Parts: sequence; C-alpha cells; structure tokens
Amino acid sequence: MKTASQVGCPIHTLLNCRIVLTCCALLFCFSVSQAAGLLSPGQTEPAKRSSTPFQVEIDKQRQRLSSSEVEERRDALMRLGALRHPDASRVAVSALTDPAAIVRATASSAVQWLPAAEGAAALLPSLGDKDEFVRQEAAYALGRTRSRNAVPALIERLVTDKKDGVRGAAAVALGQIADESAVVSLAQVLSPPGSLPGGKGRKEKNIFVLRAAAVSLGQIGSRAGLPALLAALEDEKTADDVRREAARALGLIGDPAAEPALRKVLMVRDAYLSLAAHEALSRISRRQPVRPGQ
Repeated sequence: MKTASQVGCPIHTLLNCRIVLTCCALLFCFSVSQAAGLLSPGQTEPAKRSSTPFQVEIDKQRQRLSSSEVEERRDALMRLGALRHPDASRVAVSALTDPAAIVRATASSAVQWLPAAEGAAALLPSLGDKDEFVRQEAAYALGRTRSRNAVPALIERLVTDKKDGVRGAAAVALGQIADESAVVSLAQVLSPPGSLPGGKGRKEKNIFVLRAAAVSLGQIGSRAGLPALLAALEDEKTADDVRREAARALGLIGDPAAEPALRKVLMVRDAYLSLAAHEALSRISRRQPVRPGQ
C-alpha cells in the first residue's frame, strides 16, 4: 500500500487548498454585500455614495435648520424653497413653528411645493400666528397652493384681521384659488356701506385691499360680483386704481350688464381708467354670440 507522499498529494497540501478556497468564498460574499449596500452606513462608504446630489443638498439644509443662528436657518429655508420639490418642502415644514418670526415667515414660502392639500394643512395654522408678517406670508403661500381647503380661513383673515397687509394678502390668495364661495366676502370688502342689496358693505380704507378684492372678483369670474364692481366703478370717490381694477374685472366676467357703466367712464379724465373700460368692453363684445345677418 502506497503512502500519501508516494502518490504525490500530501494531506497538508489538501488542507491548504481548502483554506484558500474558503477565504476566496468569504471575500466574494463580502464584496457582493458591499455592492448591494447590505452593510450598515457606518461600515462602508458605498452607501453614502448612493445618495444623489439632490438628496445630499436636502440633508445639508436639514442640518442647518438646527443652527442657533437665525440667518443660517433662514438661508437654509430659502435654499430648500429654491429646489422646488415636495421632498425639500417637507423638510421646511418643521420651521413653521420656529421661535423666530422671520424664519416662520420664510418657511411659508419654502413649503409651497407640497401637493395642494398637504401644503394647505401645513400652512393653515400659521394664519393664526401672533406675528403680522407670518400671517401675511402664510396667506400668500396658501394662495399659491390653489387649495380650496384654505378658503374659509382666508375669508376669516380678510374680514377680521386688523392688519392691512394680512387682509390684502388674504384677498390676493382668494383670487388665486378662485373659489366662488369667496365672492360675497370680497364684494362686501370692496363696496361702500349701503351700496349692495340689503345695505351690506364695509368701509375698507386701504387701497391695496380694495384693489386686491376687485382683482380677485375678476379672477373668480362670477356674476355675483357684478354689483360690487359696478358700485366701485361708478363711485367717483373711489380711488382711481380701484376703479381701473373694477373695470378690468368686469371685462373678465364678461357680462353685458356692465356695458352701460363701462361706457360712462370712456371719457373720464383718467386715461388709464378709460383704456381699462375700453378693453373691458372689447372683451365683453367678443363673448357675445354673433347674430344672423351681422
């Protein structure tokens, strides 16, 4: 009988071969797990490299929101808003309750890229903020969401807020959302007391709020806004800017019932009002059906 040395394959050589094969198998498995990202982020670098530059930027700004410096938090929100993406806006939502008012106001703009309902839900609490500027920016941001869920709260700000900037922002937002349920409130703000049926109307003095109400009534395009717009157009005591916007709004609504009032102001001293009335009449005439033989 021949020994292992005689057959030319020593036992220790066989053991070494098995050890080498086992090590190769382990190294292969380790490499595969790294490539698949199965190891924890603290063990390997590839998991970090899998993040896109966009995700890295969001994470960077998320970390900056924890800074003790107000301006750094504000700058982070501006950068998140500039990304124009829901993921970035979701990171900004937490700053809506920041201790600094300027940061809360900036956050309102940064969250506007969320889906409409989600954005409105995040912003609505800010309409009750103690700071005027925060309420104002929240109203503008809600208008940009175009969410009808925001209409009741915006109407409340329009009617009850003591600050002109907030009321004006609410009026602008209601026009952007263009929900007809806001027409009555906008009309009451625009019209002098007693000028609407039933004696309704509100003595609003701020020209920006009045202009915004007129513009929004035109954007909504409801005929229910005609009485208020006509009252504003025909009242010579109304500011010229407001009368111009009333004329434009009447043209957008396109109801022929506005034509007599618009013709009356064609020859007024304010050339811009005259031009607005002329353009409104042209717009209304284009909407009229062409009669046979014309």
